[in-house]
Amino acid sequence: MTDHSKIEDLRTAISAEIADAADLAALDQVRVAALGKKGSISALLAGLGKMIPEERQIMGPLLNGLKNQVAAEIDARNADLKQAALAARLASEKVDVTLPLRKGPVARGRIHPVSQVMDEITAIFSDMGFTIAEGPDIETDYYNFTALNFPEGHPAREMHDTFFFPPDEDGNRKVLRTHTSPVQIRTMESVEPPIRIIAPGRTYRCDSDQTHTPMFHQVEGLVIDKSSHIGQLRWVLEEFLKAFFEVDQVKTRFRPHFFPFTEPSMEVDVGCDRSGDSVKIGEGEDWLEILGCGMVHPNVLRNCGLDPDVYQGFAWGMGIDRLAMLKYGMNDLRAFFDADRRWLDHYGFRPLDLPTLFGGLSS
Repeated sequence: MTDHSKIEDLRTAISAEIADAADLAALDQVRVAALGKKGSISALLAGLGKMIPEERQIMGPLLNGLKNQVAAEIDARNADLKQAALAARLASEKVDVTLPLRKGPVARGRIHPVSQVMDEITAIFSDMGFTIAEGPDIETDYYNFTALNFPEGHPAREMHDTFFFPPDEDGNRKVLRTHTSPVQIRTMESVEPPIRIIAPGRTYRCDSDQTHTPMFHQVEGLVIDKSSHIGQLRWVLEEFLKAFFEVDQVKTRFRPHFFPFTEPSMEVDVGCDRSGDSVKIGEGEDWLEILGCGMVHPNVLRNCGLDPDVYQGFAWGMGIDRLAMLKYGMNDLRAFFDADRRWLDHYGFRPLDLPTLFGGLSS
């Protein structure tokens, strides 16, 4: 075999090994075996010095050409393997940017049903011309009981129904308000009639079961002027119930009752259907007690510095938590205060969907 044939066979063999190299480590082994200090091509180049000038003139260019060609093939294969390795790494570490992003705080946050219902009530009565009044949660005995015509010895004044604070240095005990009615007294003392307010807020009583909690929410309404009457009271309440429960018609039934601060006093039932799993307001032949109301007692007017021979008015009160239960199908009031994220995710409302009469209260 001639030297030319040997060089060509070596070229073919090395080229095949380069092509068969599966990774960069295998390719480096081929490089060392061919071009390293003890490599096959390096050994041939080292033998040029022993050749006669005529042979060296022929073999020199052939061996250098072989060396350069093999080096070029190794460089090309090296680039291909690096590209393939990069592609494999990208494939294993890739992030699918087409997946949806995690929702932001505005999308994930939820408004508590009590806050939602307060906003709904406010939207309805604001449209009727009522303003919002507020007062302290810690009240004096006078504002919580005496000014509202509660007689001495009334059961509400007992420890089993009311949260009392320890007596102060004068022997007086403040209370956690049992209703938002003290806001009515403070308003009548400071605002000259006509008065048209609602007073939503937290209230406190010693009670706890499926439909009662020690702390709950209540809204009361008050109208004081020179000509108000029960007919207006009934219209206000029926218009509120229609708007709140988002029905075209409601039936109401006013039953005689007793409240110390109103005379006459009434409890109001609303027509409903109890045949299914939920109570449906505005249809059916059943009745559901929903609130208390009445004409403001003359003694209450006198306690606020108003002449009952000149001024008269009406008032009502209802539980906000109970309204939420009726409208949105919740069956246990205690869950309102458990701080269970799952419950809030299910029953809560999106923060930017503010209730309006024209846009829909619960949309």
